Parts: sequence; structure tokens; C-alpha cells
Amino acid sequence: MSRLIVISNRVSRPSKSGNQGGLAVALSQALRESRGIWVGWSGEVTDNFTGHIGFAEDEGVKTATIDLEEQDIDEYYNGYANKTLWPLFHFRIDLAEYARDFEGGYNRVNKRFAETASPLIEPEDVIWVHDYHMIPLGQMLRDKGLKNRMGFFLHIPWPPTRLLVSLPHHSKLVSTLFAYDVIGFHTEEWLESFRHYVEREMGGSVDGDFVTVGDRTIQAVACPIGINAKEFAEAAESDEAQDMLSLVRASLQDRSMIVGVDRLDYSKGLEERFNGYARFLKDHPEHHRKLLLTQIAPPSRGEVESYQQIRATLDSLAGRINGEYSDVDWTPIRYVNQGYPRDKLAGIYRAAKIGLVTPLRDGMNLVAKEYVAAQDPEDPGVLILSRFAGAAMQLKDALLINPYSPEEMSDAILRALAMPLDERKRRWRAMMDSVEGQDISWWRQCFTGRLMAVDRETGRVEPEPTAG
Repeated sequence: MSRLIVISNRVSRPSKSGNQGGLAVALSQALRESRGIWVGWSGEVTDNFTGHIGFAEDEGVKTATIDLEEQDIDEYYNGYANKTLWPLFHFRIDLAEYARDFEGGYNRVNKRFAETASPLIEPEDVIWVHDYHMIPLGQMLRDKGLKNRMGFFLHIPWPPTRLLVSLPHHSKLVSTLFAYDVIGFHTEEWLESFRHYVEREMGGSVDGDFVTVGDRTIQAVACPIGINAKEFAEAAESDEAQDMLSLVRASLQDRSMIVGVDRLDYSKGLEERFNGYARFLKDHPEHHRKLLLTQIAPPSRGEVESYQQIRATLDSLAGRINGEYSDVDWTPIRYVNQGYPRDKLAGIYRAAKIGLVTPLRDGMNLVAKEYVAAQDPEDPGVLILSRFAGAAMQLKDALLINPYSPEEMSDAILRALAMPLDERKRRWRAMMDSVEGQDISWWRQCFTGRLMAVDRETGRVEPEPTAG
């Protein structure tokens, strides 16, 4: 069996605490099965980059990490990845910053990853590169003579062509994707945007899953990521989850709870969510004191100014809404800036009558699927979901809304609170079927199955001949 070499910005070592995300769990399982290696940044800073590789093995998963210099982190991670690509790919061209130093640092660090990974790779290994931090890495590995099967998966949206062309040297960056054999996106929408760019800006052609530019043909596929649905449902029945469920219910005092769980990021639509909830409180005073919104929002990327601004905005907005509507024994918003382990989070999800998942743009959004998986089948809550989340393509039985519209959000909350049990169960069952059917293992097999089929000699995928 070929080894799997996973390369990503950060390495997630297996954890018994339940803090590993679904992607990390899936990749760890694949690495154990293939005796593979996970290569990435250690998260540590060094004064001078030496290329030293830190090897470790935890619960059967081998990792190889490097330390980066402060300048690397500023230019590659905080700069090009999170100030340039992240806002642009989430359609926030107004927040994107373009600087030559950022681009230079991004390419320099990708070369460092290529130099680190290439000596570890054997001829039969299969390489799987993840996310926007590593777009040009495949080309850099090819430049070092590697002919291995190589795939790339983008975990964020692919922007429309009209936005992507605002990126300096955009065609040079996109052309590096043709060093891979298979590239994956979460939804058909993101895939179609990629195809459109290739045809319009690169003069390429599309034939089903096959995309050709010049003499290079690759597969580009939509393959939506899932969660470990069975494990998450079991987590909701664990002692830790039940203890958290009891704690939350006791604090609610028979009130209904709406829950939001998001990393503190402008793409998650948290400001719009607070405003939509405030509109509900304004329009429906009869529901005052009968419900509350618990928003869990762990901070992230604190060095980036736009993230500092969103935190300040939400702090102010939560304070204003609570100041306007609170009573001595009721606060309409519980705003929590910390994360919770999976089991406790499952208990919080189950305690919530409504899951409010309203990103302005999201590659997938696994919180929506986690909320569904954590529900009590006999008394499930209602998922209110942004139609701009990738998950909306699968979870069509959620209440789909435009997160920019406070009125739509208010109406959806009112509808969810009044929804009869039989309708809640019917909607939940349809969504749970999707969550279980296309879980994290299905996603991994969907992508790696394509990648394993790449021709070993040429390193390319050619279209199958048509009949006749």
C-alpha cells in the first residue's frame, strides 16, 4: 500500500481530549492506515530557519514539523494567507491587502516546505496538500523532480473570476495548481468558479471532471467534507455531554436557547447574526425573557487588524443589545470567547432549540453538521442556515436564509420556535441522512480514490476514451 504524505500549514497531533477537528481526525486515520507522515509548521518561531525537522509519533501518527522565522509568519501566514487570500477568497475584496513582501514571503515559505518534504518522500508515496496556504507547493515539488501522485484540496470557497483577477499575478498562482493531478472543492459552485476562471483567463478547456491547460490535464472535482457523524452522535450521549446538557438547561430556567459556534472571523457573519437577533427582539417583545442566544466565538488571528476590529465590534454590539433588552434576571445574549472540547460542545448543541449558522461565505461549515448530529432524534432542534455556506447544498431541510437580511433571520427564528415536533423530526431525519451518508470517511475516500487512480508512470490523469 502506498504511503500517504499529508502537507498542510499546521499539523494536528492526535489528542485524547477530543479537541481535534474532524479534518484532523480523518487525516490521522488515513495516515495510520498507510504508515504515512504529516508535514507542516510546528507553530513555533525560530530566530534563523535551519531546515531542522522535528519528528514525532503520537497514537500511530507520524509528524514532521519545521519552525518558521518571525518574518515568515508575518509575510506568509498573517500576510499573504490571511490578509490577501482569505478575504479575497471569501469575497471580501474590500479587506484584501496586496503587498509584494506578502507574496514573496508566501513563495519563500512554500519553498521551505518543499525542501523539507522532498527528502521524506519515496517514489510510491501519494502526496495530499491542503488549503490556500500551500497552493504553489505542488509545482515546487515537481521542480525538484518528484513524479508522485499529488492532490490538492481547497477548504475555502473559490471566488468568482471578476474578483480573483484583482490579485496581482493571479494567473501565475492558479497555473501552479496544474502541477497536481487531482484538485478538490467542497461544492459544485466553487468548482464551477474554478472552471470559469480556467476557461476565461487561461484559455483552458473543460471536459467533465477533466480540465486542460496546454498539455496538462488534471481532474477537478467537488467532494464535500463531512464529520464523523457516528462518533459525534455518540459524543452527545457521553457523560461529559449529558453533564453539560444538564448544566445549560439548569441555567436556562425553562427558556429556549439559540446557539452559534464560530471562530471569531468576519466571514462568519457574527455582526449580522447579532443584528438579526436584535431585530427579532424588537419585533417580538412577547418572546422576551423566553429565550436567549449563546454565541461561542473563540478568538483567532489576533495579530491581524481586521480580526481585532471584528472582536471590538462584537463586544460593543453584544453590550448594546444586552443593555437595551436585559432585565435583572435575564440577559438576551451570552457571548463567550472560548472554545469547548467535542463532548461538551455536543451537550451544548443538544441543549439548543435552534442552531444559528449564518456565515456570509463559507467553504463548508461543519458546525451545521455537528449541530444536526448532536440532536435528540425524539426532540430535535431546528437548524437555521445561511444559503451562502457550502453546507446549504446538502442540508436543504434547514431553514435557509440570507444572513444579510435581519428580517429573514427574525422570521426564521420565529418559525423555528413555533415548528411542530413532527416537522422538526422530518427535517432532522433528512439532514441526518445526508450527514451520515457523506461523512468524513466518505469524503476522504471520495478524494483519495481519485488520487490513487492517477497513472503511476506519467503522474497524469487522462480522460477515459468515449465509446464508439
